[in-house]
Amino acid sequence: MLALVLLVLVAVVTAAVLRRGAGAHPRRPAPGAVAVEPVPRRPGAPFRVVAGVAGGAAALLYLWGVLCVGLAVMAAEDGGAGSSPPRPCRTGVSPELSGTVVGHSASYLPLGLRCETADGGGYDSADIPGYLNPGVAVSALTAVGGAVAAGYATERRARATVRRGGR
Repeated sequence: MLALVLLVLVAVVTAAVLRRGAGAHPRRPAPGAVAVEPVPRRPGAPFRVVAGVAGGAAALLYLWGVLCVGLAVMAAEDGGAGSSPPRPCRTGVSPELSGTVVGHSASYLPLGLRCETADGGGYDSADIPGYLNPGVAVSALTAVGGAVAAGYATERRARATVRRGGR
């Protein structure tokens, strides 16, 4: 549930930043063309772009992680011959350790599949890539930081305009 709230928060911040627009980049006129006054860029435009890209990356990485966890759970719960210990719990560990597995638990925040052993301990399955959780966290924080920086730049420009008398 917390993962869904985090994902919605990142999506809302990204949508709000992208709704404001990333600004317009002036183009050079062709030789002999009538010169047109360039459109000024809005304050915070680069930050909005960073926030949008980072928010999209966070959402995609999280969806990739959910898919990896879901596939690992499906493989772990697949019955039949050779299903004990579960296949995701056999990957990347010694046969002695995987032979002590008595269960597993899935987590969607942080993303992972934990193989539980008979002695009360456990270990993380190697089927879930280790870069997912740090990647999602860094991308989400970058998106939020970009949105905050864009808002700060816009507010700073607005306050400076008011101080100059609205010019």
